[in-house]
Amino acid sequence: MLPVYAFLFLVVVVAVVSAGKDYYKILSVSRSASTAEIKKAYRKLSLKYHPDKNPAPDASEKFAEISVAYDVLSDADKREAYNRGGEEAVKMQEQRENTPAQDPFSIFEHFGFGGHRRQREEARTPNVEIPVRVSLRQLYLGEVLDVNYLRQVLCTEANTCQKNNKDCQGPGIKIRMQQLAPGFVQQIQVSDPSCVAPGKAWKSPCKACPNGMTEEEEIQLTVDIQAGMRHGDTIKFDQVADEAVGHIPGDLIFVVHQQPHPVFRREGDDLFVEYTISLLESLVGFSKALEHLDGHLVKIEKKDVTYCSETIAIPNEGMPIKGGRGSRGMLYVTLSIEFPRTFSDKQKTLIKQAMAA
Repeated sequence: MLPVYAFLFLVVVVAVVSAGKDYYKILSVSRSASTAEIKKAYRKLSLKYHPDKNPAPDASEKFAEISVAYDVLSDADKREAYNRGGEEAVKMQEQRENTPAQDPFSIFEHFGFGGHRRQREEARTPNVEIPVRVSLRQLYLGEVLDVNYLRQVLCTEANTCQKNNKDCQGPGIKIRMQQLAPGFVQQIQVSDPSCVAPGKAWKSPCKACPNGMTEEEEIQLTVDIQAGMRHGDTIKFDQVADEAVGHIPGDLIFVVHQQPHPVFRREGDDLFVEYTISLLESLVGFSKALEHLDGHLVKIEKKDVTYCSETIAIPNEGMPIKGGRGSRGMLYVTLSIEFPRTFSDKQKTLIKQAMAA
C-alpha cells in the first residue's frame, strides 16, 4: 500500500502547485530560466505595464502580479519553495522568516524611553528630473509623447561578480580599523565604491560583466501630458532612474515647462487675449470671431459703446480644469481701439452731425 500513498501524496502536491498562479507563465519564461533571463523578462514587462505608462484599466493589477512573480523567482530560496509547493509554500516560508525577533531595546519603551534605535533606510540612486517643453496648445488639448530614455541598469550577471568582504557594511560603505595610540584602536566608516552589500564587494575584473556593475539600456516611455496641466506639474515614473548594486532605483520625473504663446496668456485656468477693433466698431457695436488654441471660433459681440481697455469675460472658454469633469476656466478678451490718424473735412462734418444728433 505504501506506493499508493506515495502516489496520492504526489498528486496532492502537484494539485497544490498548479492551483496557484504560474509565476513562470506570468513572466513568460521557462521553468529552467536563469536568473539573468528572469531579470530581463521582468524589466521588459514591468516597463510595458507600468501604471504611469500604460493607461489600461488592468495595468496596475498586471504590474503588481509581475512584481510578485519576480520577487519569488529572483530569490533562490523562494523559487525552490515555489517549485516544491507553489504559492502556499512561499507564504509559509515568508511567515517563518518574518517572525520578529525580540528587540533588546524594546524594554526601555515600556518605561517611556525611546531606546535610541536607528532605522536604516535602504539606499536609493538619485532621482532624475527632465524638463518637458510643451506649448500652450498641447496643454489645452493634452498629448501623449513617446520618449526614448537612456539609463544605467545592473549587469544581468551582477550576482556572479561579487566576492566576500567582511569589512563591507553596505553599498559604498566600509569599516576600517585605525590605531590612535598603542592599545587604542578606533573603528571608522569610510567610503568604498567596491562595496555592494553587507559582507559583499565587487570582483573586478569579471568576465560576466566586462563593462562593470552597470550597462547602458534604452527604454521607451509614454509621457501623458494631460489637458489642463500647468507649468511645474510633474509626471513621475517610480524606480525608473539609474540602477546601482545594493540600491533601489530612483524616480524619473518629467517636469512640465510651458512655453510662451504669441497670442494667449495663461494665469491658472484662465486665458487672456488682446483684441483690436476699429473706432467705428467701438462706437456702433460689432460682432467678431476669435480663433481659439484648437482652431474653434469664439464669438465676441457688443451692441453698444466700447471703452478703451474694456474686458469681456467669456465663461468656459479658458483652459481645461484638471480633474474638473470637462469644466474650463474663463477667457478674458481685452479690447483695444485703433484710432485713425487723421479725418478729412467731410468726415469731421459728418461726425459732428452724428454726435450732435
